[in-house]
Amino acid sequence: MGRPLIGVSTYWESSVRWGVWDWPAALLPAYYPRLVRAAGGLTAMLPPDDPETAAEVVARLDGVVVAGGPDVEPVRYGAARDARTGPPAPERDAWESALIEAALASGTPLLGICRGMQLLNVALGGTLVQHLDGHTGGHGVVGRHTVRPVPGTLYAGIEPDEASVPTYHHQAVDRLAEGLVVSARAEDGTVEAVELPGAAWVLGVQWHPELGEDTKVMRALVAAAQARTAVSVS
Repeated sequence: MGRPLIGVSTYWESSVRWGVWDWPAALLPAYYPRLVRAAGGLTAMLPPDDPETAAEVVARLDGVVVAGGPDVEPVRYGAARDARTGPPAPERDAWESALIEAALASGTPLLGICRGMQLLNVALGGTLVQHLDGHTGGHGVVGRHTVRPVPGTLYAGIEPDEASVPTYHHQAVDRLAEGLVVSARAEDGTVEAVELPGAAWVLGVQWHPELGEDTKVMRALVAAAQARTAVSVS
């Protein structure tokens, strides 16, 4: 059996310059495919596209990662925009929401990272805190803090002990969506991981595993993708 194909959502930038060119581009920090490779998978980049195609795209993948990125548009969870909320990214919101819905509907293993975890919560009916302090190392600087797993959860099965994780976010889960459960918290009580109990493998983490050296979370996604593929082949 070959390595599982893990689709990772990308940034959509209207103007990127390289060489003599200044063109629109779909971008993904190299840390993501490096982490997927280190965990035993292959990476497919998923640039924002027509949401109607999401189910067809997900059907060709063994796992899905919704990557970190810009703030989720507050209108998606019925809130007025806070002055500290970043610029909207409506194409990406729509595309990644469709990827999440397609992964959940098909039982495809799904990992949300930072924004990806927040969008998972929003897609299922939850809301977000639009600003909090203390979860970065400063402007443009990745910080670290400790997360504590909730015993008996999927995440606790991956990492049963407290762990120091790379973190860079100013938003977080507020009202937890129906069906999701909290599987890790920071020392200040901020929700740091959520999961959706059931037949499918669904996990969201608020930190950035791609910026650290711990591959446990991504290895767990790859293992779930391999297990699902093995069942479908048999």
